Amino acid sequence: MEKTLVLVKPDGVQRGLIGEIIRRLEQRGLKLIAAKFIWVSKELAEKHYAIHKDKPFYDGLIEYITSAPVMAMVWSGPNAVAAVRQTMGATRPTEAAPGSVRHDFGLEIGRNLTHASDSVENGEKETALWFRPEELVEWNRALDSWIFEQ
Repeated sequence: MEKTLVLVKPDGVQRGLIGEIIRRLEQRGLKLIAAKFIWVSKELAEKHYAIHKDKPFYDGLIEYITSAPVMAMVWSGPNAVAAVRQTMGATRPTEAAPGSVRHDFGLEIGRNLTHASDSVENGEKETALWFRPEELVEWNRALDSWIFEQ
């Protein structure tokens, strides 16, 4: 099963959308295996966004992600990365598909509510950055056989 990191960013937390985002992912059939509500340190933010270090928006990104609490989660399931990204919608809310989180609740790219890993490899790396192995709870849901083919 794939694992992917999902962050409800400060704007999503401030707007009270944590429950809505969790609801949509659960209804999609994905399984929550880790969650924590945290205030992101500058050190963690810099590691998470290291790929953007030389871009003009980097400092603002660090300032924003550390400005208020974040709900960090790991979700699993077949094709979890693609399913989560589809559920969240395109990075630019005005380009996101109707029914996606960003379409339904967002207007601007700088306040797009969530982060979702963009590949299986990044899902693994980001999960390891935000969570210790013992914080991941592998478990069997009674309804998994009705969602997953195998």
